[in-house]
Amino acid sequence: MKHIFLNLKRFDVPGALNGVNTLSPIAKWGSAIVSGIQDGISPYCDRCEFSVYFPEAHLLTAVQAKKPEIPLHIGCQGVYEGDLSKGGNFGAFTTLRPAAAAKALGCDAVIIGHCEERNEKAGILAEAGVTDPEAVNRILNREIKAAQNRGLKVLYCIGEKEQERENWREVLRLQLKTGLQGTDLGGVVIAYEPVWAIGPGKTPPDRETIKETAAFIKEIMPGMDVVYGGGLKGDNAKMLASIPEIDGGLIALTRFSGEIGFYPEEYLEIVSLYLGQ
Repeated sequence: MKHIFLNLKRFDVPGALNGVNTLSPIAKWGSAIVSGIQDGISPYCDRCEFSVYFPEAHLLTAVQAKKPEIPLHIGCQGVYEGDLSKGGNFGAFTTLRPAAAAKALGCDAVIIGHCEERNEKAGILAEAGVTDPEAVNRILNREIKAAQNRGLKVLYCIGEKEQERENWREVLRLQLKTGLQGTDLGGVVIAYEPVWAIGPGKTPPDRETIKETAAFIKEIMPGMDVVYGGGLKGDNAKMLASIPEIDGGLIALTRFSGEIGFYPEEYLEIVSLYLGQ
């Protein structure tokens, strides 16, 4: 089974507020995304799993627009490490999203450990004087367990920064071993993000680098699926599809020039290129 994930970040913000949303008024944006892609992915669902991670505000309209006969997973962008419990905390989580809330909103999936989340957590820890490089991995481990306790499928992101490239194997090994310790591995897909290659003006890794890294991850975590998290796009879809160690990819924007943004028809073109139809 292949996997194609879509992380919509904050692409809902309109251009007038410095965002990239030209697709739909923000109140209807979640339903516009689901309505725009679900029929197009239907022919592939027997051999590929599709998940979309929305900002929380759009989960309700996304779930409402979803056709029950199409197995499109609706996911959120992270969960808190704590959760509601009978006879315990009944919801005192101001600003936070416990897994119970995600489940109640209709989610069945979550993305955890994206480089943007890792950077935010590391920054907070640094402000507090914490220098332990494993601290973020331990927090993410608790998030994964909280998500799995509510039955959510997890996309767990790992990756090395520019200053970590010389010892990338050890960085990834710790992110895997600590982050996934004691979790249900059958409910997790790993996304490899080469953080050093993400962003304007950066050079993406070549085929052999991606192949070598994915093979290493599968050596550390036998039997687990690995997708490319550095951006599945139209210009690399066929290359990624040719790597046997890669089981799919993570899409974000579909257009990087002109009217930059996410467009459902372009998403479906990427899906078609990657899956070979």
